[in-house]
Amino acid sequence: MPRNTLKLATALSLLATPVLAACGGNSAAADEKVVTVYSADGLKGEKGDGWYDRIFKDFEKQTGIKVEYVEGGSGEMVQRAAREKRNPQADVIVTLPPFIQQADGKGLLQKYAPKGSDQVSAADKAADATWTSVVNNYFGFIYNKNELKQAPTTWEELLEGKYKNKLQYSTPGVAGDGTAVLIKAMHDFGGEKPAMDYLRGLQANNVGPSASTGKLAPKVDKGELLVANGDVQMNFAQSKTMPNLGIWFPAKDGGKPTTFALPYAAGLVTDAPHTENGRKLLDFMLSQNAQKQVSEIGGGFSARQDVKATDANATALAEIIDGVEVFEPDWDDIDKNLTSYVDAWKSATDS
Repeated sequence: MPRNTLKLATALSLLATPVLAACGGNSAAADEKVVTVYSADGLKGEKGDGWYDRIFKDFEKQTGIKVEYVEGGSGEMVQRAAREKRNPQADVIVTLPPFIQQADGKGLLQKYAPKGSDQVSAADKAADATWTSVVNNYFGFIYNKNELKQAPTTWEELLEGKYKNKLQYSTPGVAGDGTAVLIKAMHDFGGEKPAMDYLRGLQANNVGPSASTGKLAPKVDKGELLVANGDVQMNFAQSKTMPNLGIWFPAKDGGKPTTFALPYAAGLVTDAPHTENGRKLLDFMLSQNAQKQVSEIGGGFSARQDVKATDANATALAEIIDGVEVFEPDWDDIDKNLTSYVDAWKSATDS
């Protein structure tokens, strides 16, 4: 049950009195069949046709537990949960690295190893079982295939005049994919300073900040933007209804295109109002059936190593990342120094 500030007359009334729950002011005692999810955007479909839409519906049908869903940027969701730490409102948080590590470091996650997490690789889950990936994914960029007959290939091309006010990336420190821009730039350019020097120059073409990466794809599809950042799962799913979206991976001039894994990672909130329901939802997310639907419906990659998708989407996704060099970021370093990296970006771009 959630904590509350009501002064109850007796211990008996404390046990008997319904307590106000976080979401929508419902009674948690009477509303036991509820689980609240705070999630980064990308897994819910624009038209109710995403992975979340399917599994939440199936979960509700199977368990009778209603899913209350709150969506925002990766950092935004963790910040919200942190503000509510004394009176938690969410049961489950789903967010991207390094924000899942940030949530763990703030004490927002309790230990729970969902059923099936033994099939998730060690790199995609916390050693102490505070979080586990539920959908694997990769960072990427998108472009308008109608306006640009060929995708850009290098970071340097984005400095050209034709991209002025036609390029946008989501805000580092707020959006997971925006933070990924910093991570990839620091890797590709060989360090913080050269990356910030590049992003300083890119600012001349940048439209401005965006708290949500998911909101950039419609702008690219319509031609309002030529290029934006994103991630493979979300943009692949969006391309089903946004035919002008193309996915690409920038390379440093003379180098190879690169990317890195950017999984959706889920954890059970410390002192969650509906802890048991949160456990059930995490188990359901990692069930074989739900994981088989990750590519088929969600356009992502299964988090379970024993689930080998063979659907048409899985084949297309494999082709998208074929030939792209995948590197592994030092998440401990990024978690420790994220604030300083974001501050350096703000200074470099006057943001």
